[in-house]
Amino acid sequence: MSKNWFIIGLVLLVSNVWAQEETDPAKKVKVDGVTAVVGEYIILESDIDKALIELKNQGVSTESITRCNLLGKLLEDKLYTHHAIQDSITVTDSEIYGIVDQQIAFFAQQFGGDMKKMLEFYKKKDESTFRKELYNINKEGKLANKMQQRIVEEVEITPEETYQFFNSIEEADRPVFGAELKLSQIEIKPVITQEQKDIAFNRLKEFRADIVDNGASFATKAVLYSNDPGSRSKGGKYTLNKKRPRMVKEFRDVVFSLEEGEVSEPFESEFGFHLATVDKIRGQEWDIRHILLTPETTSAALKEAKEKAELIRKRIVDGELTFAEAALEFSDHKETKYDGGRLINPENQDYSFELTKMDPTLYAQVATLSEGGVSVVTEDQDRQQKQSYKIYMVTDRLDEHVADYSKDYLKIKDLALKEKQIKAIEKWQNEKIKDTYVKIVETYKECDFSGNWLKK
Repeated sequence: MSKNWFIIGLVLLVSNVWAQEETDPAKKVKVDGVTAVVGEYIILESDIDKALIELKNQGVSTESITRCNLLGKLLEDKLYTHHAIQDSITVTDSEIYGIVDQQIAFFAQQFGGDMKKMLEFYKKKDESTFRKELYNINKEGKLANKMQQRIVEEVEITPEETYQFFNSIEEADRPVFGAELKLSQIEIKPVITQEQKDIAFNRLKEFRADIVDNGASFATKAVLYSNDPGSRSKGGKYTLNKKRPRMVKEFRDVVFSLEEGEVSEPFESEFGFHLATVDKIRGQEWDIRHILLTPETTSAALKEAKEKAELIRKRIVDGELTFAEAALEFSDHKETKYDGGRLINPENQDYSFELTKMDPTLYAQVATLSEGGVSVVTEDQDRQQKQSYKIYMVTDRLDEHVADYSKDYLKIKDLALKEKQIKAIEKWQNEKIKDTYVKIVETYKECDFSGNWLKK
């Protein structure tokens, strides 16, 4: 199961407001009416309304979706959560609190940072109540997600099963796969001058002096000045696990050497210059804050980088260099330059990109290129708004086609695996429903559920 619990939290909270403000007696929701119980979890009548609002907000047509369908889905979710607890599946408080922090920051941003207005809109008496509700929503969602992952984690598919699955599909019913491309890239980054590096470094030294000597707020400076979009709205805060670090080595080496409350000296990584501090150490969990300053790029450096990219492209098109040779010699993209510039699709860790699912910016550059075609030089920006210039080549192109076993083996294998996982989940559900306390009110006992929830 894959859900965006961030969006779900917003939908549930907004739907609470709507339910409370409904004045039409014919439409009024019986907010506290218990509809079903699964283990120790209850499902309210209002939860079904919330689920309907959620689907509508996601743009899903609800014409053919009944309240029985919605209740069936809620019963499944509660069953996963109940058995996640029974099987000792856990999620850390820091993980959930981190999500809640992001949600609160997002909600507050919609009201210009005015927490009071935000609480009034969502009809919450205080921030603590708001956070507790979000905590419960996200924790249940995470537990349900982990339970489903455990059910299917050992499900595997063999080549023989894949072949049988493909042959079981009538030829007229075989899926049509969209156009796919395999791509390579060359990235040229502008050179950052030492002068610009010094400016960023010295500014961080000024920030540090103000924080250490004058008691200025580290979090406030992060909100005002940091170039890291992932943490800026949270005052530069991240929660890191020392056993499972996810930051670059330079960052880890500095942060994990600090004591609580200590502020580092400015230091450099591939992303720019940082100032870091440790708020709290809880065993392997570290609550840290940082400020990232990215040195400015001069117009002269940008011009020089673009001219270099244009010259490289010309040499490739003229046949002086192959794309792979040019990538190895000139590309500044470390992850691809030693592999001929070949791009890996982050969605499936494969080299193929489905054209209709491609990033719009990338699509604009390569959609019309034939196999072997080289794009024009294009300007690009990363998450820190750092500019660079890129050249793309289509190394392989497969146009829209009916599924072919030899050409589309990996996709067919994935479809076969998903079918097998669905069957594994259905089997698990049927077994667990028998062993779990389930009670459904009379109103819904005529529902035709996909699972045996009524234990007939």
